[in-house]
Amino acid sequence: MTQEEIQTLYSQTDELLAIYERNCPITEDGFNLGMVKLTLEQMIDFTIQNAAEKQALLDWMETHDFYKSPASTRFHGDFESGLCVHTLQVIYQSLKFARPVLDDFFRSKFADRYSFAAKDIFIAALAHDFCKAGSYEINFRNTKDIFGNWTKKSYYKTRDDLRNLGHGNESVLILLEVMPSYIKNRIVIEAVSRHMGFSDLSDLERMNYSNFLTNPLVVLLQLADQTAAAWYEN
Repeated sequence: MTQEEIQTLYSQTDELLAIYERNCPITEDGFNLGMVKLTLEQMIDFTIQNAAEKQALLDWMETHDFYKSPASTRFHGDFESGLCVHTLQVIYQSLKFARPVLDDFFRSKFADRYSFAAKDIFIAALAHDFCKAGSYEINFRNTKDIFGNWTKKSYYKTRDDLRNLGHGNESVLILLEVMPSYIKNRIVIEAVSRHMGFSDLSDLERMNYSNFLTNPLVVLLQLADQTAAAWYEN
C-alpha cells in the first residue's frame, strides 16, 4: 500500500471512531439499544457505497434478529441484544487497534502482500458473528429462589434445528449472500473465517493455520474480538 492509501485508511478509521464516540452507544453503565442501532447504521452509510448491498445488509440485520439475539448462551453477551452490542464493541476495538497494529505490520516483510481499506476492517468486524443471529431460543429450567422455592428461570439455548457450517465459515457465507461483491476479497473472508483462532478449526484447517497470521486483518479481528469479550462485558 502507498503512504497515501495508508493515510486514507487511518483517516477513515478515525471518522468511524468519531461516529461511535459522538453517539456513546455503550458505556460502563450499560448500553442504549437505539444508539447502538443508529451507530451501526451511520457506520454502514459511511463505508458502503453500493446502494443495493447497503440496503440488503440493513434488511438482513432487521429480519434476522441481529438486534435482538444474544451473543452466546453463557459467555459474553448472553442477554437480549447482546449480539449487536458485542459486534459494535468489536468494531470499536478494531478501529482503536488499527493504527498501532498496522503501523507495526507495515514494517514487516509481508506488508507488500496485502492491500485493504477502513471499510474492510469495519465489514470484517461487523460480519464476524453473523452466524449467531437467530441461532438461539429461550427455554426454561427449574431453579430455587433465595427463599428455597422452586421457580422457572429462562435461559438461552442453541436452536435444536440449527444448521451451521462452523462459526467463522457460516458468517462468511452469510456475508457473501448479503454482499456478493466480497466474494473475491480474500483478506476479509480470511479474517472472518479465522477470527476464533484455533478454537473453531478442523484438524485439516489447523495444519496451515499459521499461514493466515500473515494477514493483518486476521490478527486485528482476533485481538478485537477477544478484548471486547473479556474486557467490556455488559
